[in-house]
Amino acid sequence: MSFLSRIMVLKSQAHFSAGTHNRLGGTRPIEGSRKKRAGQAKSRVGLLIVGFVAVYCVIGGRLVEYAVRDPDVVSSILPPDRLMASRPDILDRNGEVLATDIRTVSLFAEPNKVVDPDEAVEKLATVMPDLDMKGTYKKLANRTSHFAWLRRQLTPKQQSQILALGIPGIGFRPEKRRFYPGGATAAHILGYVNIDNRGVAGMEKYIDDQGLADLASVGMTSDQPLEPVRLSIDVRVQNIVRDVVVNAVKNYEAKGAGAVILDIHTGEVLGMASAPDFDPNNPLEGAKEGWLNRMSNGTFEMGSTFKTFSLAMALDTGKVSLNDSFDATQPIRIGGFTIHDFHGQRRWLTLPEVFQYSSNVGTARIIDIVGMDAQKDYLTKLGLLTKLQTELPEVKMPSQPKVWKKINSITISFGHGVSTTPLQTAVAGAALVNGGKLIEPTFLPRNREQADEVAEVVVKKSTSDDVRYLFKLNGIKGSGRNADVPGFNVGGKTGTADKVVNGRYATNLNFNAFLAAFPIEDPKYVVLTFCDEPHNGEKGQNIAAYTAAPMVKNIIARAAPILGVEPKFGDDGSAMLVSY
Repeated sequence: MSFLSRIMVLKSQAHFSAGTHNRLGGTRPIEGSRKKRAGQAKSRVGLLIVGFVAVYCVIGGRLVEYAVRDPDVVSSILPPDRLMASRPDILDRNGEVLATDIRTVSLFAEPNKVVDPDEAVEKLATVMPDLDMKGTYKKLANRTSHFAWLRRQLTPKQQSQILALGIPGIGFRPEKRRFYPGGATAAHILGYVNIDNRGVAGMEKYIDDQGLADLASVGMTSDQPLEPVRLSIDVRVQNIVRDVVVNAVKNYEAKGAGAVILDIHTGEVLGMASAPDFDPNNPLEGAKEGWLNRMSNGTFEMGSTFKTFSLAMALDTGKVSLNDSFDATQPIRIGGFTIHDFHGQRRWLTLPEVFQYSSNVGTARIIDIVGMDAQKDYLTKLGLLTKLQTELPEVKMPSQPKVWKKINSITISFGHGVSTTPLQTAVAGAALVNGGKLIEPTFLPRNREQADEVAEVVVKKSTSDDVRYLFKLNGIKGSGRNADVPGFNVGGKTGTADKVVNGRYATNLNFNAFLAAFPIEDPKYVVLTFCDEPHNGEKGQNIAAYTAAPMVKNIIARAAPILGVEPKFGDDGSAMLVSY
């Protein structure tokens, strides 16, 4: 029975008792009756006072309960410290800011407090012309709702203009917004965050995966600044690499392009770019093509750059030497396929000549001596058949034939039949010129001692010396001449691969790559570039020597001085060539 019902019952009982007494004992004096009624009135007043006190005590208790209860229980509005949880700044190797948090506000409504939804929507549209008026009205007209986001991350001007409108039931909540000062400069390395400041891709997602996201999910993050995360990249070099890559897409009318610079002794990535790309400050604009990081999350048949690995493994087995010659007089016919040379010399070629003239026939002869099993073992040791291990979440698994046959072994030897990521190809190339150590790449700072702890010896030092000789030879006399920079002695290998279209190789669509090292007499860095489906190469030729090789030249010419590599010139001012 409610408190008010009990009061009414008590009043009825009091009236009934008084009337009965008067009827049964009518000889009582009138004065005594009056005194009795006065006493009853005082009792009723007292009961009412007690009742009101009890009601207010209950109300007060409920208010106290709401005050101390977890705000998440009584409101869908997150507390300010949860909304404003900080992310660590991301810096380049020299301390330049690549990503940081800036304060902003977001607009919300309490629909149950909005007086006129129509008027509110009309007023908000004057400040935000792109406002979804129908959707906003639906939110504001929901009288049972106590909270609804209307617009996240407003500008200070928009906030002041909305405040001036004086709309009841409208408010602002402080938040953090991620800001990338360099825009698209390092987009695929940094990645981006979502509207709630959570990492979605790149190093931003890597940071969350290290525990930041777990802390945020249980509300243990705060508004206090976090220790910055320093990357291995040099933003100056990164800017050069991206500039060259973006210009390659434009100038060669290519579908895509990419490049990376690796420190061969530490595995540090100094710069890496893929185009098309996007601006992480507004990632949705690049959703169609720009989100794909072709360097680590795209796989391609790398063409004749793979001859570097084929000849290296042959030399490392000891079954062949630099002085051996191989029959390249005629094409090879096997299983209904014909293997021929693009620049056929139609004669016996020494191993260095096989590399210099990029002979498919000569490479096929060499890999036949190595054997299919050894070939698979070496490619696995070099990391070309397994998924690359690095901090970036966007890494694609390379592809290979389900069943290897002799024809697969031959075509793979010159870069057809196995698809790898350009980044892992560069990493394997670094192992062949740094003395034979495979070092997984990193986007975080690492010194030589730390690199040696994770390094794995994959070829002999003598093999590495032979590969540097072949790189240098090709840089002087072969297809690598268009990549050479006077004074820096660039060596490397081109790769022009026909692309597969509907299960067939298309002769008019190429994937071009160039794997280079400099300075080749004592290599410090590996540079890999690629150009996907170029249509306007230098001198009208859409092969690697006229697309990917000039990209390498441009990058090294601009970045080498920043990296501290000094050019070497002779007494007469000409570039010095180092012999072995």
